[in-house]
Amino acid sequence: MRQLYVNGAWVPSASDEAIDVINPATEEVIDRVPAGSPDDVEAAVRAARDAFPSWAETPPAERAKYLAAAADLLTKRADEIARTIATDMGAPLQFALKVQTLMPAMVLSSYAEIAQRYAFDAGTVGNAQILKEPAGVVGAITPWNYPLHQIVCKVAPALAAGCTIVLKPSEVAPLAAYALAGVFEEIGLPRGVFNLVSGYGPVVGEAIAAHPEVDVVSFTGSTRAGRRVAALAAETVKRVALELGGKSANVILPGADLERAVKVGVASAFQNSGQTCSAWTRMLVHQDFYEEAVRLAAGFAGKYPVGDPFAEGTRLGPLVSAAQRERVVRYIERGLEEGARLVTGGTGNPMERGYYVEPTIFSDVAPGMTIEQEEIFGPVLAVIPYRDEDEAVAIANGTPYGLAGAVWAESDEKALEVARRLRAGQVAVNGGKFNVLAPFGGYKQSGIGRELGEFGLEEYLEVKAVLR
Repeated sequence: MRQLYVNGAWVPSASDEAIDVINPATEEVIDRVPAGSPDDVEAAVRAARDAFPSWAETPPAERAKYLAAAADLLTKRADEIARTIATDMGAPLQFALKVQTLMPAMVLSSYAEIAQRYAFDAGTVGNAQILKEPAGVVGAITPWNYPLHQIVCKVAPALAAGCTIVLKPSEVAPLAAYALAGVFEEIGLPRGVFNLVSGYGPVVGEAIAAHPEVDVVSFTGSTRAGRRVAALAAETVKRVALELGGKSANVILPGADLERAVKVGVASAFQNSGQTCSAWTRMLVHQDFYEEAVRLAAGFAGKYPVGDPFAEGTRLGPLVSAAQRERVVRYIERGLEEGARLVTGGTGNPMERGYYVEPTIFSDVAPGMTIEQEEIFGPVLAVIPYRDEDEAVAIANGTPYGLAGAVWAESDEKALEVARRLRAGQVAVNGGKFNVLAPFGGYKQSGIGRELGEFGLEEYLEVKAVLR
């Protein structure tokens, strides 16, 4: 069984309980990690607290060197780590390499650069000198769907800011976190600056969120769990950053390139087997072009073969766990019960073993249906007709979420006009690409705060006014 990483060393957990790590493609146990305890959290927070003064005083340029070294080593180990992620959570190998591993390396590099140029001394306002200082000890609680990227999106800016960290990765797919700890150990990151405690959310996660010596808690996961984290954190009035669920709308306006909009929209919905919080899981199409869009979507869905993550040509791996597959199947059944029309896919498992779901598309989806309102987190796309632009905007904004979205139109100007009306934290216009320097986060119940770029750094900074 693996150990915890606390105060610069691999140490056994105070708990004897272990968590099996299961390969979702084979249903076999591939590793075991400790089910950490509150005592483990206490030791990790103490190490992070002790390391904080020295790390906070380390010049930003020196902190940047550690981030750059971590990015370089992560890149060198990318093939190995991608194989770990493909095995641990089921992402197809090429996706695990390009998105799940190399993109986090890019994020580390971006914060190495930001740390060197950011104005921590923010100038003056009248007789006040404005300073931006590290907030303290950060508790990071991360999910399984992007098990390295979501960690790096918290750890990299926190380190750049001068904070120290206690990380709890998802117990469902924890191995990428261990790989990152190994990277930090090898580059010589000072003891106690980064600490890893594996375990269950209700035990380790809650102990981190409630700990009085944790100054910031950053959580990515479900909205329900985010509410619990926020409630616990409120008891000690600590800062909270939440990146939660989504039900993002892909709005295709008349005059847009329909085929391209549908193709890219299907790709977004099915990326990572649909286990992406920002996926465009609702496709909104004008009624005059609706049936053509449904036909196109079904055709593109056929180009997403399901299979072993390591098999050539696989574009959809398994869902991460048996529980996740059961959840997605229940949503598909609910869609049928509420009158949506199944165009392709369904509840059957296309493989003899593993937690697979076929790429699934529903048409005749009406606003208010469960599959239109709730986050499914599987390869399920709902195609929804609308009559005019105002109705499209109303439908797009008509869920509790507001994480991401897309607008397609005959011109960028028209698409931008509608994008401004969407209550979402990030909107792609006519296929705009993901940007690791752009702020990422949501409106409404999709969360609080932002990740990536300078906006992400500022989540881990306090602002001080020195009056002269």
